[in-house]
Amino acid sequence: MASASTQHPTLTIEQARVVLSEVIQAFSVPENAARMEEARESACNDMGKMLQLVLPVATQIQQEVIKAYGFNNEGEGVLKFARLVKMYESQDPEIAAMSVKLKSLLLPPLSTPPIGGGIPAS
Repeated sequence: MASASTQHPTLTIEQARVVLSEVIQAFSVPENAARMEEARESACNDMGKMLQLVLPVATQIQQEVIKAYGFNNEGEGVLKFARLVKMYESQDPEIAAMSVKLKSLLLPPLSTPPIGGGIPAS
């Protein structure tokens, strides 16, 4: 039997759906929503600051949920869970939809320049 640190939790599609929905629900818990909002406000739509401030908060929220399913309680566990979700996205439309929803919770919509209206030459 592998030790807990090298064990790779595997989830069925059904289990992945449950865990993913729990992760999404965790972001709507008032305390977590407030933490995310505060991090976003501090980042001021600066992508570098988003990675520094918002991503660690989002990672912590996900870790709280996925550790109950055998993923380690470090960034590595979140990455493994993300890979698992990615693998099931193509097989399950519900997981694909939840994955899109989760990504929208993690990263705000970026303002894109109008098409054809790039930065004017000076």
